Amino acid sequence: MTSLAILNGRIVDPAAGSVIAGGVLIRDGRIAEVGMIDMPPGVETLDARGALIAPGIVDIGCFAIDMPAFAAGGITRTALMPDQSPPIDDGALVQRALAAGKPALWVHPIAAATHGLGGTELAEIGLMAAAGACAVATGRARIADARVMHRLLGYAGALGLVTIAHAEDDGLVRGAVATDGETATRLGLPSAPAIAEAMAVARDLMLAEQTGAALHFRQLTTAAAFDLVRAAKARGLPVTCGITPAHLYLSDAEVGPFRTFARLSPPLRCEADRQAARTAIADGTIDLLCSGHDPRGSEEKRLPFTEAEPGMAGAETLLALSLGLVRDGLISLPRLFDLLSAAPARRFGLPGGSMAPGADADLILVDENAPWRISAQTMAAVAGNTPFDGLPVQGRVRTVIKGGRIL
Repeated sequence: MTSLAILNGRIVDPAAGSVIAGGVLIRDGRIAEVGMIDMPPGVETLDARGALIAPGIVDIGCFAIDMPAFAAGGITRTALMPDQSPPIDDGALVQRALAAGKPALWVHPIAAATHGLGGTELAEIGLMAAAGACAVATGRARIADARVMHRLLGYAGALGLVTIAHAEDDGLVRGAVATDGETATRLGLPSAPAIAEAMAVARDLMLAEQTGAALHFRQLTTAAAFDLVRAAKARGLPVTCGITPAHLYLSDAEVGPFRTFARLSPPLRCEADRQAARTAIADGTIDLLCSGHDPRGSEEKRLPFTEAEPGMAGAETLLALSLGLVRDGLISLPRLFDLLSAAPARRFGLPGGSMAPGADADLILVDENAPWRISAQTMAAVAGNTPFDGLPVQGRVRTVIKGGRIL
């Protein structure tokens, strides 16, 4: 039996909603004891020196497997979007993605909803589910054809899979690179109204209600969309939504002057929508915090704004930025790790996110007060396209433990 005892830490338990002093005893890759543990003789020890001991982050909706960035950010499991080359639209590609990253990271592939993510013909979702897909997604774009989306929800629901939807009305946002408003007008950027998000949400909620299928919006960013989700939850619909720190901290003013690192999908919104997102985090409308990790090289970002690809490298900044929500008084520490770890694992039926005895020992040690400065030039990610370049933050992952092994 291999054992490891982590001592002198502060244990964050999302399920109990508590932070307690103590340690964690790990046996054979699983949590054996939590709190004031009984030390077996000869066990290997790790002194946490007052650090937080928390569940490893379960990141839903990454677009790339980026091991150094995940390790730096404390991500121990990731659900990989199907937008790969080629798209994950058959069982063999699911199995190949499953093998990537182990044992340091477990990748959980998300199946493409349609062949080639073309939005017209359903892929072999059942075969991909049997191969190990944890969910099904429309990809970077929405399925415009309501009939196809209706069939997808019905089929995925019958298989017990959550459907992950992109929420932008394609007709309104086609060709747009920013949100309608003062910034887009001043810079002369092609833009679309923020209501494009709520229009997509409204349609998909109606289809989900009709089919009874579980639906997750990967990222929502507008007050109108949050209102729709609140109302749907009040009716008992199995709907959830996520957000990245970018839409909690940045408004569309950050786009100027033509900062391509701030070109995201969905685009940054007005200040009123940003404040609505922070309210939605505080009141529980938002269920998951995710990195939206989508590293883009200079050949894709060092271009005129309208030609640059949307996306950001978010994996290694996710935790530090999210800790700011605790300092701002919006959420508690246990609630933060529910958003980052426990809730994603619950929603998609994944291991992880738990501090209970018997759970997988996927843990991180975090110094939540460690100061550092985000730098695009020194990020561990394969590309440093972050809209937070130069921002001072607090909170760093000190140690990652995956399946009881110190990485």
